Amino acid sequence: MSKPVTGPFEKTPGWLDWYTGPSTPRFKLPTGAVDAHCHVFGPGGEYPYAPERKYTPCDASRAQLYALRDHLGFSRSVVVQATCHGADNRAMIDALLHSDGKARGVATIRRGVSDAALATMHAAGVRGVRFNFVRRLVDFTPKDELNEIAARIARLGWHVVIYFEAVDLPELRDFFTALPTTIVVDHMGRPDVSKPIDGPEFELFLRFMREHANVWCKVSCPERLSVSGPPALHGEQNAYRDVVPFARRIVETFPDRVLWGTDWPHPNLTGHMPDDGLLVDVIPHIAVTPDLQQKLLVDNPMRLYWPEEC
Repeated sequence: MSKPVTGPFEKTPGWLDWYTGPSTPRFKLPTGAVDAHCHVFGPGGEYPYAPERKYTPCDASRAQLYALRDHLGFSRSVVVQATCHGADNRAMIDALLHSDGKARGVATIRRGVSDAALATMHAAGVRGVRFNFVRRLVDFTPKDELNEIAARIARLGWHVVIYFEAVDLPELRDFFTALPTTIVVDHMGRPDVSKPIDGPEFELFLRFMREHANVWCKVSCPERLSVSGPPALHGEQNAYRDVVPFARRIVETFPDRVLWGTDWPHPNLTGHMPDDGLLVDVIPHIAVTPDLQQKLLVDNPMRLYWPEEC
């Protein structure tokens, strides 16, 4: 049975609900680990979904998010504004305000946002804004507006999170490199893992990171990128095996500029819904030493989101 959506909303047909009853990870996370990419949806009856949204999810509350955090063994979370809420950040900010300081946020904002609103978001724990370039999820915001937003949030010490697909990097690269902030790439820039890891498409992404020391990367969402199929087809030890070499290459090449996140509650999936416990068990396959795991899960996210504690 599908999970409910409260308020005057009907869940988009075909989108899967998040997985109830995730397994307990075999991999023990290092003390202080941060889930650096997750979301909250609604509840729609309290925080309505945006009229311009391109999908309607089931509800996924802050209480459910933080219960998963504790179950998996994370200490902190970075809650990223979901596209289904548009630029109405209230659900995300509510999650931050009820986190006892254990969460930071990434917002979506528009050109008309006031300085007072930005200051309020900063006080709540927002430390970045997200620019989404995936056409099936959002309508593109004009680049002049994004440049204006980036200049304003740079003064707060915030960073820009960018979400795009690998085929679009050549078109977007010059815009990205002109941004005046730290840049965090979501989900490895969505590489096509059916192509060679040493091929020109993935090498362009590696060069993008290599030539620009302000570019970071989330080595997350193997369930979105895998072609070989869900872990049930291959056993837990081979979960998302075709994605692992790409993530591992990034972690080992740029160990001080990588982050990891669950992406719970996994919006817009239609093929299979991942078990978050198994996602955690992929981590030691992409960060294979305790030192790399410490950087990926603790040192790097703390430096970016809680620098005052470092």
